[in-house]
Amino acid sequence: MNADFTTEELEFQKEVQDFLKAEFPQDIKHKVDNGIKLEKDDFVRWQKILYKKGWVAPNWPEEYGGTGWTPTQKYIFALEMGLYGAMEPVAFGMKMVAPVIYSYGNEEQKKRFLPDILQSNVWWCQGYSEPNAGSDLASLKTTAVREGDHYIVNGTKTWNTLGQYADWIFCLVRTDNTVKKQEGISFLLIDMKTPGITLSPIVLLDGEPEVNEVHFDNVKVPVENLIGEENKGWTYAKVLLTHERTNIAQVPNSKLKLQKLRNLAANTADGYGGTLLDNPVFKRKLAEVEIQVLALEFAELRTLAAVSVGKAPGPESSILKIVGTEATQFIDELYMEVAAYHSLPHVPEQFTDGFDGEHVGKGSVAASANTYFNNRKKSIYGGSNEIQKNIISKAVLGL
Repeated sequence: MNADFTTEELEFQKEVQDFLKAEFPQDIKHKVDNGIKLEKDDFVRWQKILYKKGWVAPNWPEEYGGTGWTPTQKYIFALEMGLYGAMEPVAFGMKMVAPVIYSYGNEEQKKRFLPDILQSNVWWCQGYSEPNAGSDLASLKTTAVREGDHYIVNGTKTWNTLGQYADWIFCLVRTDNTVKKQEGISFLLIDMKTPGITLSPIVLLDGEPEVNEVHFDNVKVPVENLIGEENKGWTYAKVLLTHERTNIAQVPNSKLKLQKLRNLAANTADGYGGTLLDNPVFKRKLAEVEIQVLALEFAELRTLAAVSVGKAPGPESSILKIVGTEATQFIDELYMEVAAYHSLPHVPEQFTDGFDGEHVGKGSVAASANTYFNNRKKSIYGGSNEIQKNIISKAVLGL
């Protein structure tokens, strides 16, 4: 790809590299490189540094704080961030609800919410899935009944990622039960401190409560927190989901993991007198996923170019979601091959900051099982891969 960069683009690439080396906090870099759990403050601190530089929201329109970069500059920035190990801004505010607000919200809502999202003053979470409405999201049952200048919200949302940190939640709620299920849904912004909201953590296999259930019991939400028109929320939700699915591809992150995987394989015996990187079976698998990630990279670039001229990602976001998920999970499997028996013991304490006990394995090797199991969920969230295939069949193939 570098052969096609202009002189100006190469200069921009160097600027990004120099910025990351100078400004990405070294204590956070240490955590990333050693597989140590990141805390809320780590994300917020880094996002505020990006905001100060003016680089926190590359895909936002310039009028709301975007960078005005070309698609190639956005690609370079995302690539260098990924290769350096710098976290992308948490998606829920910056990449999911913000595009809905600046696309469909009124001027008062834009002025109220966008600056705080841009400055990382507020942490957002997503209220879409429900205990009986996941991939079939339009079957959601959480209701919002209007009473005067408020909606009264009742129901439960589940698989709420990092909701324990959230100040606000954006929700899909049912405001009309008499019409086709997609036509009776509205998009509400809800303050998590509102009386009647309770949060129940869901502890995952690695022992961490990464996701939650959020319960709404007669929660009063001002009507002014409705985005767009009542009963048009499904339209707005589809735009948000296409952005989410595009983000799931995570090409730069996959490229960094492949670099580390190559280094690990080059220093791991294969049991036949050589290293795993010399082993023809392992080399074939590694080459296969590297080609997959390269193809994914070009597809993501085409999508990024469309977004840069004001288009929302279309069915190609579903393709990116499927292939990106499969590539990530394939890479995880190769890490498990390299880790071998080191992946068996589970010592969750060693992935916390300040742990001074004996480590089992190191860095990516020690975390390989945790990462493998955690990333199995990628086939489901953002819309299951099976649902994405249905979308592609209908939108691209006309079936």
